[in-house]
Amino acid sequence: MKNTIKKITTLVWACSVIVIVYSCSIDAVQDPDGPSVSGVEQNASKGQLNELVVGIESTIRDGLGTEVTASGTMARELYLFDADPRNTGDLLGKDGIGLDNNSFYSTQQWNGSYRASKNANLLIAAAANTEFVNEAESNGYIGFGKTMKAYELIQVLKSYGRARIEVTDPDNLGPILEFDDALAQIRALLDEAQGDLSGAGDSFAFPLSSGFSGFDTPATFTEFNRAVAALAAVYAGDGASALTALNGSYFDINGALDLGPEHIFGLGGGDQANPVFRVPSTPDNVNNGDQIIVHDSWINEAEAGDTRVENKAEPRIDPSSQDGLTGTHETRLYATNVSSVKILRNEELILLYAEASILANNLQDAEDALNTIRNSASLANYAGAQTTDALTTELLNQRRYSLWSENHRMFDLRRYGLSSTLPTDRPGDQVFNVLPVPLSENE
Repeated sequence: MKNTIKKITTLVWACSVIVIVYSCSIDAVQDPDGPSVSGVEQNASKGQLNELVVGIESTIRDGLGTEVTASGTMARELYLFDADPRNTGDLLGKDGIGLDNNSFYSTQQWNGSYRASKNANLLIAAAANTEFVNEAESNGYIGFGKTMKAYELIQVLKSYGRARIEVTDPDNLGPILEFDDALAQIRALLDEAQGDLSGAGDSFAFPLSSGFSGFDTPATFTEFNRAVAALAAVYAGDGASALTALNGSYFDINGALDLGPEHIFGLGGGDQANPVFRVPSTPDNVNNGDQIIVHDSWINEAEAGDTRVENKAEPRIDPSSQDGLTGTHETRLYATNVSSVKILRNEELILLYAEASILANNLQDAEDALNTIRNSASLANYAGAQTTDALTTELLNQRRYSLWSENHRMFDLRRYGLSSTLPTDRPGDQVFNVLPVPLSENE
């Protein structure tokens, strides 16, 4: 069944907590106009628990467009040409300007991720304190909530370099932790979730949208949990643990590259469209004022014959210029305004396997994985040296083209100390590699 995601406002925390319902499969709730947080946390009905589940699915999409375009601009993957001058000014450090901790690019992703995190906390607490589900069902809700919370907190770390892990009590928030400390807690949360899921029986008590088709039972969702655990382990520099986690995931070096859960979108009431899609230019709209323009370096530095370039970008009828910046190509990453966006697909897992293998000094395994990615893009096998440094350079290049405009490049360069290698496009521009934590969150 194809589910459409709709949003309704039912709970309030900080900015707001948004939950969604499936238009065709949700149970009635006792107070659909606005149940209190305490009313959900104590003896919640299955309908209320299920609203929180689908609410998590909805809110993990919040801020996605800004997450991609802000980090992509800072990493010189793209330009966002629209009516807001901050997209070509602030994010590129124009004329020495600094980033603002109270602008949309600093607040939207943070707020979206913490809405999802709060929904997850509510689900975890509610599932543990209700008589309307049995132990296995409770474990399923809790394992799902912890996994999704961990995934969102990783996105915060990638963009901001720090994260607040403990947000259960809005009147007593935990501290904002530096990267290593925050990541250690996230990894522990993922392992807790794996244990919960192992006690969840054969099926969940709740439906998931079609975006989680194939990952909608405790066993198959655990594969997603282990994929996220592998991601976190690689980011911690722990190659051995990443390889172990990948063995429990849906990683398949010979499998379909696009296998994995995804964000789904729709145009129905209360739903949202894909925020990264842009209408292709035509002779009639060549000068439309909302364009994602590919950074020329991504085009010019690609290997000849790399099919990822032609699949993800298209030459414009005329080059597009704004604010002293110019690009010849525009995005074709998504075909329509309801195209899905992969959350964590097998292509990324193969690249994580390559990186984990480098970290574990299994260099032949790393080269084999990189060749899988290269061959999928119609490129010949890697012909460079089989050394840690050379393979890491190749890895980062393959990640650059496989994961273009997906909020990876800025973080990849930062974690490898390579941000200074990015070009500056105008005299006076600067390179930033981390977003400022919002002003409202400063301690």
